[in-house]
This record gives sequence, structure tokens and C-alpha cells, in this order.
Amino acid sequence: MTKHLATPEDTLAFGKSLAAHLKAGDVIALCGQLGAGKTHVVKGLLTGLDSSEEVTSPTFSLVHEYQHARLPSFHFDFYRMKHEAELLNIGWDEYLDEPGIVIVEWADLFPALLPPHTQWFRLEALPEGGRRVTRTA
Repeated sequence: MTKHLATPEDTLAFGKSLAAHLKAGDVIALCGQLGAGKTHVVKGLLTGLDSSEEVTSPTFSLVHEYQHARLPSFHFDFYRMKHEAELLNIGWDEYLDEPGIVIVEWADLFPALLPPHTQWFRLEALPEGGRRVTRTA
């Protein structure tokens, strides 16, 4: 599946559409370069989960927890992590066991730590504007 997202609103709507099908235990992996729209997808996704909390990238905090949504959501950013051990030390395995969803930006930095049922998406900023999102295996 490949989809063109012409505007920032389309990117939010894509995230919102993902939320409609999520259930506890789901893991969403978002990959793509800086500015590709990963955090914007997460904003739409949390809106789709009925969260009114402000969504920002957890680049420096590594994880943001959103408890006031249809499903508790745990938003990770692997961008600044150098070793798998850093992720394991902050309780990665425990988050995967929570009755909510896990969303990971820069997931391709540590793919071996994501469970087999992870839903993978690659985002690309297009030279002519907009974004392209592709669901990958």
C-alpha cells in the first residue's frame, strides 16, 4: 500500500485512519528522514484515539505516554539512541506488555527489538511537496 499525502492535513487524516483499526497490543513503526512527517502521523493517530493531549516528538525524553485516549499510547523516538541496551534499560519490554499501543519513530534503527506483528510504514517528503507513505513488510 502506497498513499500520497498532499497536505499536512492529509498526513493527520492518515494517522487518524490508522487509529480506527488499532487494538491493545498493536505496534506501529514509522520510518523516514527528518521532516518526513512521522510526528504528524502520530498527532493524527492520537486524535483518532480521542486524545486531546498535545503530541510532540519524544526525541530527548525517548518516550511520551498518553493515558487519556481510547487506548493508552506509548510514543517512542529511537533517533538519539545509540545502543539497544538504552532502550531495554528504560523498560522497552514492559511497554510492549502494556494494554495499549506502542508507536515508534525511527523504528528502523533497532528493528530486531520490535515484535513480529509490528505494522511498518515508511514516510518520504516529496521534492514537489507533500509526502508519500508506504506500508512495508
